[in-house]
Order: sequence, then C-alpha cells, then structure tokens
Amino acid sequence: MKTLKSYVSNRKARDPKFAKGYESGYQDFKIGVMLKIAREEAGLTQDQLAEKLNTKKTAISRIENHAEDIKLSTLEKFAHALGKSLRIEVA
Repeated sequence: MKTLKSYVSNRKARDPKFAKGYESGYQDFKIGVMLKIAREEAGLTQDQLAEKLNTKKTAISRIENHAEDIKLSTLEKFAHALGKSLRIEVA
C-alpha cells in the first residue's frame, strides 16, 4: 500500500493540472480543518456556533468544508466566537 505522500508525488508527476492546484487546495482544506478542530475544542456544535455568529448551520458547514475565498473578517468573527484570536503570518 502506498503512502499518501508517495501517492501525491506520483500524481503530481503525471497530472499537471493536479500538481498546479494541489498546494492551494491543500491550504484551503487545512484552514477548514483547523476551524472545525477549534470549534470542537471549544465544545460547540455547528448549530451553537451558528447561533453565536447569527447565521445558519449550513454556513458553518460550508466554512469548515470549503474554506476557499473566506474573508478575513469572517475568520476573525469565527475565532472570536470560539474565544480565540486570529493570527496571520506571512512566511
């Protein structure tokens, strides 16, 4: 059985479209996962967080599962609702 790392490497080598979009897609996915983990660590359901943010559960789900094009202001509100702060780093 191949490891994920070798699968991604092989796929990038034979699929230029996949290779081109992989890094940005991975970053979007990672942001959504980080937000979901933070919500769960805060002990909140999607419904509870949606209520704190005056939005719907579907909006929270969309943020956690499709974090591309999320506004910084939305990220900041999300973090504050979880009792956290938002820190952005350029490296």
